[in-house]
Amino acid sequence: MTGTATAEPIRIIGVGRTFGGAAGTVALEQVDLVVQEREFVCLLGASGCGKSTLLSLIADLDAPTTGTIDLGGRRTAVMFQDANLFPWLTVAGNIELALRFSGVPKADWSRRVTELLDVVRLPGAEKRRPHELSGGMRQRVALARSLAQEAEVLLMDEPFAALDAITRDALHGEIERIAEERRLTVIFVTHNVREAVRLGDRVIVMKPSPGRIVREERVPLPRPRRMEDPEVARRAGELHDELDLQAGGAR
Repeated sequence: MTGTATAEPIRIIGVGRTFGGAAGTVALEQVDLVVQEREFVCLLGASGCGKSTLLSLIADLDAPTTGTIDLGGRRTAVMFQDANLFPWLTVAGNIELALRFSGVPKADWSRRVTELLDVVRLPGAEKRRPHELSGGMRQRVALARSLAQEAEVLLMDEPFAALDAITRDALHGEIERIAEERRLTVIFVTHNVREAVRLGDRVIVMKPSPGRIVREERVPLPRPRRMEDPEVARRAGELHDELDLQAGGAR
């Protein structure tokens, strides 16, 4: 998915995050990472290794205690594990909120909602409410809402973790397609090793106590990929063994 870089990369330099003051909990320490334009990067590691903390810092939802993050002027949008749709609004209403905050003229909302629902392959769902949708459909709406922000960088925090395997596999293909079509840079948090290898151009392995990067693994496999592909399974097995060693076999 990685193309020829034409813009400055995202640069994360010496980033640390401590909660509770100088004597508090060190969530991240000395994180250095460069992400190229249109690269699909997966942050992989066990719970507590700082993956989500790092994503929040990149999204400017929090500030690092040390270090700098330079997005090169790019806009970001965040997609979480929970779709976080407003239950009292229709699908269209949820997406229109993002369009409103992005400054899209109201006269264009209906057309843009229809276009975005077509992109995420949920046409005709404008008038439905969140409780009428399956988990996978709600995540498609959440994805459409993220795309409505016209961001160049999509930050995804375990967005498919709560879904069944069949739905998750379908959405893997969708996010891969959308990222390619819309020329997005994607930073994707997961604790699922095979998911990381399935999706990523590069897998960044993180270790806790404190959170830091311990390995970077490029995945030069052709796309499209599937979770059950033998080479995906082999590479995932190698990374899984390393995570087991890091955890002392406790995982």
